[in-house]
Amino acid sequence: MEDNNPPGTEEQRSVGSEAYIALGANVGNREQLLRDALNLLEKHPEISVLRVSSIYETAPVGYTDQPAFLNMAAALRTTLSPMQLLHAMQAMENQLGRKRDIRWGPRTIDLDLLLYEQVILPDEELTLPHPRMMERAFVLVPLGDVLQNEHTLYKQVTAIAQRALQDRGEGIALWNTINWQDASAHSVS
Repeated sequence: MEDNNPPGTEEQRSVGSEAYIALGANVGNREQLLRDALNLLEKHPEISVLRVSSIYETAPVGYTDQPAFLNMAAALRTTLSPMQLLHAMQAMENQLGRKRDIRWGPRTIDLDLLLYEQVILPDEELTLPHPRMMERAFVLVPLGDVLQNEHTLYKQVTAIAQRALQDRGEGIALWNTINWQDASAHSVS
């Protein structure tokens, strides 16, 4: 099994709150864009990437006249509030060329905040937990890779994810794995 943990001491990675995010890309060099997003997250002074999932290729949902996505998830440690983390991720999306032309349309990168500790936030700008994540295999399969066993949603998420991978009807398949230490060695252009 690959080591998906980034360099750094355990003490550095234990300060702050744990958050789980989904990453997706279907325009350009999809895999490199995912790696670039992870590197931007790791370079942020108030965010550490704890664990990364495998990469899965998935059929588009909603607006289906577009290329397949590569999706993954990451567990983060952050001292940012949920809203600050959302804004930091949106700035990273913009840095990586994200355009918001068509809802659920093609994109260079998509970063979604799924969970932030046990926070429940019903805000217009940010709803936590993510309101549609339990309906989407392309979110749950990678999330199951990084979710801690002790998390209250672990059993539910991994059960749905296993069914989705077995059924293949959800349009999701393993694409690649990332060794986080290799991924963090790449620089963002």
